[in-house]
Amino acid sequence: MRHGSRTALVIVVALALAGCGNRRPLKPLTGHELPRAPYGSGYRPNADQLLKPQVEAKPERNVDVRVRSEERGDDPFDLPPEN
Repeated sequence: MRHGSRTALVIVVALALAGCGNRRPLKPLTGHELPRAPYGSGYRPNADQLLKPQVEAKPERNVDVRVRSEERGDDPFDLPPEN
């Protein structure tokens, strides 16, 4: 019985610690600042925008070439090896 209560205590403590995430807007540390605006642009992104990956870094695929399994056709270049 003592082993079960100890396990339950560990689980409760682990769940409590897992829920301690801090949710607030990101700000640079004191004495630091965000990067300058890109050259030629007056727009300066904030911390949340800098953390969001650009489209080039994480592209979305909007068209899937194959939507279902299909039997492969004959391949004229699938030749046996030459000896």
